Amino acid sequence: MLVDPDSITAAAVLLDGNAVRTPVLDASHWAGGPLGLKLENLQPTGAFKLRGATVAVARLDAATRSRGVVTHSSGNHAQALAWAARAAGVAATIVIPHGAAAGKVAATEALGARVLRADAADRGATADRVVAETGGALVPPYDHPDVIAGQGTVGLEIAETVPDVEVVLVPISGGGLISGIAAALTHRGVRVVGVEPELAADAAEGLRNGVLTAWSPEQVARTAADGLRVTQLGALPWEHVRTMVHDIVTVAEDEIADAARCLALRARVVAEPSGAVSTAAWLHHRAELPAGRTVAVVSGGNVDPGWLAAVLTHPPTPRRA
Repeated sequence: MLVDPDSITAAAVLLDGNAVRTPVLDASHWAGGPLGLKLENLQPTGAFKLRGATVAVARLDAATRSRGVVTHSSGNHAQALAWAARAAGVAATIVIPHGAAAGKVAATEALGARVLRADAADRGATADRVVAETGGALVPPYDHPDVIAGQGTVGLEIAETVPDVEVVLVPISGGGLISGIAAALTHRGVRVVGVEPELAADAAEGLRNGVLTAWSPEQVARTAADGLRVTQLGALPWEHVRTMVHDIVTVAEDEIADAARCLALRARVVAEPSGAVSTAAWLHHRAELPAGRTVAVVSGGNVDPGWLAAVLTHPPTPRRA
């Protein structure tokens, strides 16, 4: 069953005081058109994932929650669930794939979670084994209605902050964020457009062909956008994407870097590669986007300092748009 607007409104009540109501920054003066930036990098854990994790933990019954929570994540959901579990006073076990950004792993451990490492292809199975051993509750990073409802509060806040918004650009990984935003906004007539790296474009291919599509871990590992390396959309997100999402565009690696550079130097916003893809679509693929007042979701700011330093000293990428 698809997540509905009422569930997202209820999720917003649960998040009141537990997550930041992030601002929409006007970027029109340097972006060449009516663009706002929804700054989810300002969440306490540095990314939007805090919303879904907090709602999912809050909606567990007390007995289940007391046995702890478990998930698998490349970093941002890991930190989010560790934060939510600590706030709820319960244990968290996080399975993180080898190759995840070291800073995200360290931040997850600093929040008190037990971290297990696994190959990317085995992370889900490893989390399932932990659940079987501990009786803890699995809180998936995206394929769960409570997680989607929590992420959907991003869309609810956009509509409240920018009532005349017409287009929202959203990074896509497993699909929880874009599913929630689409559920919050499409009934209002807002066109929700997904953005993926060209090197991890499973959702774009799936939407184009009308079939849920998977790419290999080796394929998606090529992108610098480590938060977007999930090999396919979740089953529930796929249903939202295929029925609610207007389109999905893809961006090149140099375009992602250019967007992160512009965000840092022009907007004073720190974005990780995954969080910069939506701005990259605006800067380099505007001809492919619907016209109208647009908000790009800057989904996270947990950037590797070395990557950002290299980006800031590299010549800008010529614009297509």
